Amino acid sequence: MFTKTSLTLSKINSPDDLKKLSEKELEIVCKELRQFIIEVISNNPGHLGASLGVIELTVALHYVFNTPDDKIIWDVGHQAYAHKILTGRRDVFHTNRKYKGISGFPKMSESIYDAFGTGHSSTSISAALGMAIASALKGEKHKQHIAVIGDGGMTGGMAFEALNHAGVSKANIIVILNDNGISIDESVGGLKQYLTDITISKTYNRIKDDVWQMMSRVQKLRRFIQKIQNAVKVTLFRQTNIFEALGFRYFGPIDGHDITRLIKVLKDLKNIPGPRLLHVITTKGKGLKKAEEDQTKYHAPGLFNPETGETIENENDKKFNKYQTVFGETILKLASIEPKVVGITPAMLSGCSLNIMMDKIPERTFDVGIAEQHAVTFAAGLAAQGLIPFCNIYSSFMQRAFDQLIHDVALQQLPVIFCLDRAGLVGEDGATHHGVYDLAYMRIIPNLIISSPMNEVELRNLMYTAMLYKEGPFAIRYPKGYGIMKTLPDNFEKIEIGKAKITRTGEDLAILSIGPIGNIAIEACNIIEQYGYSCAHYDMRFLKPIDENILHDICKHFNLIITIEDGTIIGGLGSLIIEFINDNGYKNIFVKRLGIPDRFIEHGSIQELYKECGIDLDSIVKTAIEMITNKEAIKA
Repeated sequence: MFTKTSLTLSKINSPDDLKKLSEKELEIVCKELRQFIIEVISNNPGHLGASLGVIELTVALHYVFNTPDDKIIWDVGHQAYAHKILTGRRDVFHTNRKYKGISGFPKMSESIYDAFGTGHSSTSISAALGMAIASALKGEKHKQHIAVIGDGGMTGGMAFEALNHAGVSKANIIVILNDNGISIDESVGGLKQYLTDITISKTYNRIKDDVWQMMSRVQKLRRFIQKIQNAVKVTLFRQTNIFEALGFRYFGPIDGHDITRLIKVLKDLKNIPGPRLLHVITTKGKGLKKAEEDQTKYHAPGLFNPETGETIENENDKKFNKYQTVFGETILKLASIEPKVVGITPAMLSGCSLNIMMDKIPERTFDVGIAEQHAVTFAAGLAAQGLIPFCNIYSSFMQRAFDQLIHDVALQQLPVIFCLDRAGLVGEDGATHHGVYDLAYMRIIPNLIISSPMNEVELRNLMYTAMLYKEGPFAIRYPKGYGIMKTLPDNFEKIEIGKAKITRTGEDLAILSIGPIGNIAIEACNIIEQYGYSCAHYDMRFLKPIDENILHDICKHFNLIITIEDGTIIGGLGSLIIEFINDNGYKNIFVKRLGIPDRFIEHGSIQELYKECGIDLDSIVKTAIEMITNKEAIKA
């Protein structure tokens, strides 16, 4: 795996090995780390840009601090590849995000150096503060607690809540603000402009550094020097530093790619008590020209040439449409038909393809930053004034706005349309990103329509139907990646809300599914027919309201039912069907629920995870045949 230029990196199996090197040798380590990550990720796709941007910072942190005794918490974790390589996982890094391999995110059970599991944004400061206070209560005053958070993650409300608490806590915590001006898409909002203002105020920062150096030498002048510093701050910066106003000692900004400077500053920070914030400026994708030029695309570029950076397209994928692209093109068309349509996303503009609408109708397209709670209530405000908001949030991140969904939207019956992207198992990102809980937790909310299309045409038509619906919120969940259709019609058809679709008739067994997994169910029915059995298939389309008429018909004609859903087996479609059977007094009906079991599913390809969960083609066929052939035993 190692090239001739990676001889230094090959000797590093832990941060202790790193500490044996000179600062000059660390520059070589940084170079080799960057090349190593590029080579591995080019063939095994992952989050490239963020990790390339923090190479020097990662090396400096492990060089200066005594990990794992000192705790480093990586916000989100997209940037943690160098950390993993330096902490004993270099030789298994090629298994990153692969089935049964190492996780793409920090994970406490994977390594003692992973101080806290991450995957969602804006959690690091809260976790680090909790650890810092715990250390203080245990008398472990020597321990350092470092939260590394990006400028995108800093926009999350939870980050400000943590800063507000940490600033008055006197806890031994260091927040490192990794400022690269981008999360996945370019960072947006007032904080972005604020950080930009800080970075360009070089005079302020030079004088501020001098003041704090004096203070460290002359303790008796602390208060007097603080007054001088504040006067300089007001004069040169014309506003109070927001971080210092919250109770943090602010340092920076400094060049996040200057390993020597980073080490010096971090060593100084170790000896300063209380809450501290270091502002570092980095370049996402640093060291790979293409990644630096197109930071959004190279956040997670897929396969690419490690020498040129050119991405490698899968020709088979071009034959079909991505659900994300279908959403983007559909909302643009709906917006051109209906001027009240607006689009909202929390920092996933390109990921969900809302950038298509942004390019054409920017005044009606809103990227609110990493702020799911705000996105939902903001959408509620728009709806309250008669607009038709399409709020696109990844399913896993929608969990963060559960209260807003209930209190601000459903309770008031506001017609907000929620498009839940990446619903179901998402593959290599693993447990933190699987969108498998939405059906269950949304089902309990009154006034909410819950739907899931079986294909791209149904997605278009459900979006159209939702646009016409005025009585309350409407949720549409769909998966990551490609659909099954090569071409799509231009016209829209309104779908009757709560109406299921019979895709196949049969006599021996009924299969009920919701969402695209229904396509596997149909394929399973075809195979089962080859064994001499007959299965009916129903695309339920709506979880709420459920098609009770068709359920009554099913219960009258079948005593064997399989439910299939790409969601948790607890509380979803299968649970609903069993409840319906019980509530309506039907007897002698056996229901087999197929879905995500009651445990967290790790990372791997979609097919590998489907097989593990028993919802792949072979498992469905096997389950159906066993039920039919054991019919008499089941009755008994």
